[in-house]
Amino acid sequence: MSLSVQSVTLELGDGDQKIRALDNVSATVLSGELAAVLGPSGAGKSSLLAVCGGLRPPTSGEITVAGQVISSLSPAALTKVRRDLIGFVFQQSNLVPALTALEQLLLLVHLKGRRPKAADRERGMALLDEVGMTQRADRRPDQLSGGERQRVGIARALMSEPKLLLVDEPTSMLDQERGHAIVELLAERCHQHQVATLMVTHDQTMLASASTVMHIRDGKLIQER
Repeated sequence: MSLSVQSVTLELGDGDQKIRALDNVSATVLSGELAAVLGPSGAGKSSLLAVCGGLRPPTSGEITVAGQVISSLSPAALTKVRRDLIGFVFQQSNLVPALTALEQLLLLVHLKGRRPKAADRERGMALLDEVGMTQRADRRPDQLSGGERQRVGIARALMSEPKLLLVDEPTSMLDQERGHAIVELLAERCHQHQVATLMVTHDQTMLASASTVMHIRDGKLIQER
């Protein structure tokens, strides 16, 4: 399995202001699966992504990504894990305004400390082709639609060959038709690349492509299928 969450609790705040954002949560996501977590605002969805992505340490419990326990790593080690093992797809695509679609993907090569080579460009173009963006490879974000920016964001997240993909409300800025297309695309790509994918959403109409559906409310996670 590429993601294991075991008995994770996350407490935020201090004293009388302390809240339990995650309450004894356990879940697994296998390679190639798209697991969807459905819940209203404030239910704990963002907290779940944060601990799975090594952005916030759990108060208790254990997070394992691709066989590596990340919940007790140092900040420097976590940075390496996020760079090498985890990809992120954000609610808003978070593309760099000055870079073309292809350059967004090649930026990940620069972040690993080396200059892109021909093979990197070929891989970047192949990923853009997978998400239907080959003809827009030279366009900057302000020249792309919302759905196109999300497609580039998906390709960028796959560029570093992650073992785990964390997806935060990817359809919230799109109409329902484009939203369904994005989630279907995510499911296809995570299966093709054998990437475990955890997607949080508040929209239950986006669940048809998910392998597993879980509900979160008041920090408690329940698996439906």
